Amino acid sequence: MTDHPLRYALVNELHARPFPVVQAPATAAFVALVPPEGAARDKGGDLAHLLQLLDRHGAPHPQPGANHFSGPIGRSELKWESHTEFVTFSAFTPGVSARPFDPFEAEVFPPDWIAAAPGLRATSVLVRILPEPASEAEMLALLDDWLVRESLAVARVVEGAAVIAGDFRIDPAGHMRFAVFVRPGTGERRVGRIVQRVCEIETYRAMSMLGLIQAREVTARLNALDPRLSELVSGLDSGDRPAEAALHELLTIAAELESLAVQSSFRFGASAAYEAIVAQRIEVLREDRIGGRQTFGEFMMRRYDPAMRTVKSTERRLTQMAERAQRAAELLRTRVDVERSAQNQKLLESMDTRADLALRLQHTVEGLSVVAISYYAVSLASYIIHPLVEPLRWPDGTDKALLTPLVLVAVWLGLKRLRAALHKGQGA
Repeated sequence: MTDHPLRYALVNELHARPFPVVQAPATAAFVALVPPEGAARDKGGDLAHLLQLLDRHGAPHPQPGANHFSGPIGRSELKWESHTEFVTFSAFTPGVSARPFDPFEAEVFPPDWIAAAPGLRATSVLVRILPEPASEAEMLALLDDWLVRESLAVARVVEGAAVIAGDFRIDPAGHMRFAVFVRPGTGERRVGRIVQRVCEIETYRAMSMLGLIQAREVTARLNALDPRLSELVSGLDSGDRPAEAALHELLTIAAELESLAVQSSFRFGASAAYEAIVAQRIEVLREDRIGGRQTFGEFMMRRYDPAMRTVKSTERRLTQMAERAQRAAELLRTRVDVERSAQNQKLLESMDTRADLALRLQHTVEGLSVVAISYYAVSLASYIIHPLVEPLRWPDGTDKALLTPLVLVAVWLGLKRLRAALHKGQGA
């Protein structure tokens, strides 16, 4: 049996991004890079950037055109993934520093190498992975010392296999900080999955909130367009303003709304997709509350969900305004068409009147033409018949009097036949 040419590639895709293997204590450094705003994604540049890092450590290269790679760089295990909009680097290093969340831990990605990246830093994360302390109180005390308690989110996850915590704040070194406390006996692959989920939650949260920036810009434009659109719509039933002028302005507004929709559709759609991933990643962690502290899910509900609702609300508002402008434009087009039809009707009536006057004038001119032609015809005919009637000694003018009715009838019949022939030729 012949296989589909993509059969093996599609199956291998299911196993293309294995979870890291992490044994506590360990440190994870994570960074996500996105292209500059408005710039196209350069996958070749991203791959070349990865190769620069690998060459510093003499590490093997990935296959050409690869979208993911795992391999050692010094003491750390590197994991690289290329996504649709961004590229991520994760480095897992055994052991932890004496100083919690020491910025030196992030220098597994050298600062000069980061500065030469073909993109911008969307997020940077340090994860401190430790065995779970003997008591919950001791663990919470450590977290209160390391992180900002006001925004601290902490939960026991995956049936108690670990405790995750983070304050979702950027420290002075520019990194997000998360702590993972691992219960004794938890497998290294499970720990790797938990750490990766934490990094993914932060990455997709950051990427989805790019839509909030877009939503604020769109909202500012909508706030400027909404009064103009409302004024035009409310004035449709009044005749104070010419319909064609109102239609022109309405089409200008509709064009700007359509342009906003085109510019923001990708970002709004991406934000919705990333939001769904954040919710799914939190759900699979199966959180349990610790010491009355808020969980990751509760933190997102209070701090993150309002931002996503703003994005969705802005998208709905933009769609509704565009539809309202389209409906108003259709009404105005109908009004303009009706007014033009009335103008055309008046023009046709005026043309009918003018045609009738022209016909009457033509008949008058034809009557005068008969008289004029008959006058000259009678004069010519009198010269012809004068020698013939001279022996009869008729009174002067008798010959002309006799010829005039005959010539008038002949000229009138001739002109009538000529007009009929002309009309027949035009009809053919």
